[in-house]
Amino acid sequence: MPNEVELLDILLKNRGIKIEDRERFLNPSYEEGLYDPYLMKDMEKVVARIFEAIEAEEKILIYSDYDCDGIPAAVIMHDFFHKIGYENFSIYIPDRHDEGYGLHLDAIDQFIDDDINLIITFDLGITAVEEVARAETAGIDVIITDHHIPQEDLPRAYAVLNPKQEGDFYPDKMLCGAGIAFKLVQALVKKYGEYWKINNGWEKWLLDMASVATLSDQVPLLDENRVLAYYGLKVLRKGHRLGLVELFKKAGVDITKLNEEDITFTLAPRINAASRMADPMSAYEMLATTNPVSARTLSDHLVKINDERKIMVAHIMKDVKNVLKKREEKSLIVIGNPSWRIGVLGLIASKITEEYKKPVFVWGNDGSGDIRGSCRSWGGINLVELMISLPENSLLEFGGHKNAGGFSVSHEEIHFLEERLLKVFDENTEEVEEMKDYVIDANITIDDVTNDNYNVIEKLAPFGAGNPKPTFLLKNLPISAIKEFGKEKNHLELAFKNSRGGQIKAISFFKTRESFESVLKEGEKINLVATFEKNNFGGRSELRLRIVDILR
Repeated sequence: MPNEVELLDILLKNRGIKIEDRERFLNPSYEEGLYDPYLMKDMEKVVARIFEAIEAEEKILIYSDYDCDGIPAAVIMHDFFHKIGYENFSIYIPDRHDEGYGLHLDAIDQFIDDDINLIITFDLGITAVEEVARAETAGIDVIITDHHIPQEDLPRAYAVLNPKQEGDFYPDKMLCGAGIAFKLVQALVKKYGEYWKINNGWEKWLLDMASVATLSDQVPLLDENRVLAYYGLKVLRKGHRLGLVELFKKAGVDITKLNEEDITFTLAPRINAASRMADPMSAYEMLATTNPVSARTLSDHLVKINDERKIMVAHIMKDVKNVLKKREEKSLIVIGNPSWRIGVLGLIASKITEEYKKPVFVWGNDGSGDIRGSCRSWGGINLVELMISLPENSLLEFGGHKNAGGFSVSHEEIHFLEERLLKVFDENTEEVEEMKDYVIDANITIDDVTNDNYNVIEKLAPFGAGNPKPTFLLKNLPISAIKEFGKEKNHLELAFKNSRGGQIKAISFFKTRESFESVLKEGEKINLVATFEKNNFGGRSELRLRIVDILR
């Protein structure tokens, strides 16, 4: 094992961090690490229009997506308006099941009837050509803020904030939707903060929402995103959002020691459960509330529906396994049932892909009679190219990116979907590559699992896309003890002895000793791929390993 200085060098080099950028990466600076928001195309125009709307007391509508990016973006805007004492605004979050993603004509018609003057979108809208045209024709100005890739025809909105649009020279193109919302508020405060009597630096309190979205949406944790995530976690640990304090307390998470995994594995699923299982507004209200009673009630509700979501996913996965057991094995999997809830299909597709190591298309019925689904890739297969290659009219709609997407299909065409996908897959794919979703940073021994090395690793936190958690290979490691734990004994714990007479544990959730290529046994030597982690549950702090893979 390299010493601590060498270990840090290896980890930075593996992440492509140049020597001249290391100090900036290891010690992010809020002042120096964030770019001037006015470098973003149309920012000046957007800020002026919002100021004009506020001065004229126009009706402003915030229209955000229903996920863990759009909802925090809406909360950022809510907090800003409350800070300046502006009340003539409302929040609209579309229903995942009844409306689906994006701007909708029915909603625009409702806004026209409600005499809305200005619509500002967050995390959506960059493809809403027809919807924006309807609003603008009716005299409603539309400002689009989005981070998705623009198509050739941009909506003719009043203004567009999207660093990926043509002619935008903003230095960081990879902000998420709430990241752009934060930059917008930063720009508003920079120009008019003194007028609104906002203390310099107040906007830092909004970093918690920018961080939640940045971590949840899996944008690269480099450049400006790293600063947002790094400082946002610091704000989150202060516990000033009552709903989050209640929610983390129920999950057994010490909010003062919050890390990125608490966001991605504890908070994000509960926020997303709102739109998957019920109403996304409940997640928005939980994040925005300053009322202790509401905070408790709303966090209880999110915990409850997330538990229901887990049960639903478990039941569907049981059905999936029973169906696939009887099927002939094919290059990809197409599976569905009209009774499966649309909101959980992405989770189901991810679980099937992880278990069966194949591209997956999962469908259900959205309640209005249409068949909609989610798909996930495996082995480097480009899903969008696969769907583009299908015969015309095979799908009603589809979208997404290389690794994940969504689609809708008619009742008549669903019967042919598997056959057509298999045909274009087999014609256009030579061989699916063996895919490992990790890279080994270094070989170590069990004696290297120390607090000193953990502290070196933590210098690179927060971890996520673009900055993966350091992963290590421990070769020929004898297992000293094995146990399964949890109510259903569906989690695995291995123990290994070190030369100091101590014991290091390695855990894996939702795995058992039978989950690997051959059944694990005490005394057996294994090649373990793992990451370091601290378990702070119950007030105790324990250094342990998290199992990533077991190689033969």
